[in-house]
Amino acid sequence: MAKLASWMKEKNIHAFVSTFLDFVPEVEKYFDFWVLREKSHQQEEVKMENRKPPVKNPQKLSLLSSPVRAVVRLRRTAHAFKKGYLPGDKLLQRQISLGKGKLTSLSNQASLNSSQYFTFDPADPLPVTKPKRRKKKSRNPRVLYPESSKKYLPAEHGSKATRFLLLFVAIICFQILNAIENLDDNLLKYDLDGLEKTMAREVFGQPLVIERVMGLLKDYLATHVHNKPLVVSFNGPSGVGKSHLGWLLAKHFRSVIGAHSVLHYFTVHHCPSKTSIETCQLELSDTIGDMVAQAEVDEFIPVFILDEVEFMPQTLLETLGRFFQRNQTNEYLNAVYILISNLGGEEITHHFLQNVSNDSSRPQKDLEELQSALRPILSHVHPFWTGVEIVPFGLLEKAHILNCFYEEMMSEGIYPNASHIQHLAGQLSYYKKAGKEFGRTGCKPVVAKVNLL
Repeated sequence: MAKLASWMKEKNIHAFVSTFLDFVPEVEKYFDFWVLREKSHQQEEVKMENRKPPVKNPQKLSLLSSPVRAVVRLRRTAHAFKKGYLPGDKLLQRQISLGKGKLTSLSNQASLNSSQYFTFDPADPLPVTKPKRRKKKSRNPRVLYPESSKKYLPAEHGSKATRFLLLFVAIICFQILNAIENLDDNLLKYDLDGLEKTMAREVFGQPLVIERVMGLLKDYLATHVHNKPLVVSFNGPSGVGKSHLGWLLAKHFRSVIGAHSVLHYFTVHHCPSKTSIETCQLELSDTIGDMVAQAEVDEFIPVFILDEVEFMPQTLLETLGRFFQRNQTNEYLNAVYILISNLGGEEITHHFLQNVSNDSSRPQKDLEELQSALRPILSHVHPFWTGVEIVPFGLLEKAHILNCFYEEMMSEGIYPNASHIQHLAGQLSYYKKAGKEFGRTGCKPVVAKVNLL
């Protein structure tokens, strides 16, 4: 029996039986019809047998009765199955009795049966489970891409205005670079690097003056667009190198831009006391006008070096001051004026001796203080000094005066003997302050002393 149950379980006999029971009502109808037909045939055969002699062949009846007996046995088995199949499941019994049981329900029931052996005992009732509610999926605002595929951002359609903006920025940058290159080209025309080296080699004891003058020239000569001319005033006591620096500037710019664009004007020489002031005014005005016009044609900035300004009469200063104003034509705005004088020399000497110090940070502060102190003094001489760049020259130490003797003797072809130079420098007078010696007359008497040798 156990083997039969396992075999039925393996072959899924329950599914077969349930399928078979679905067709039981049809079979019963057909069976009733067939039985009635057999009975009518038997009655006819009996009648015929009564009329004919008996036939010795019982196989025909057995052949006809064997399927009948099989059908009857199946019918009985089906009725017994109905009465004893799963009595615990009333709903399933009702479906089986009505012939409406489904194949899927019986297959699920068979899979849930935990017994290992087939028996006709009723199975345990199935637990009643509540249907699970489907959870609503929350909408995710993010766009989820498949892991195996590449991720691409949505295509952005760029505006054409962006391209024009980039082109405009590129043009501006190109113009800026071009302007910087032009500035460098302008400076190359004047060879300011060579001028700076010459000044550092031949001007003694004035490092702040050299730095200040070179800064002003580089800023101004880098471009041709200006709103006023550059006016620089060299002030200081006699013999500190003002006129020598003016001579170096005139020599350098004559070699670079030509003599027709450089004027080295000495008041005592070009406007002596015997000459009328009106004549001096006319000559100076005509000279400046002609040189400015020629420099404009040659695309150079002219340089005017005016020495001995302290000897200029007031009317000549008025004439000169008109060229320093802003309300002029463009060619007069592109010019460099250097005024050399001893004005303010006493104030510079007094301030310098009071502020002698070994502190390396003091010279720059002293220069700024001197500029502030000299401006009202110079403005009193003439108002145009209010807008002038003032460059004060300090006193020279004894070591600087020795260098002046050495250079002058070399230029005159005299052997520079150290003891001889010391002897000549000792003949000059000095200010003694804080252990240092400063020449009262600077390097001015050096040329006369060397000429006497």
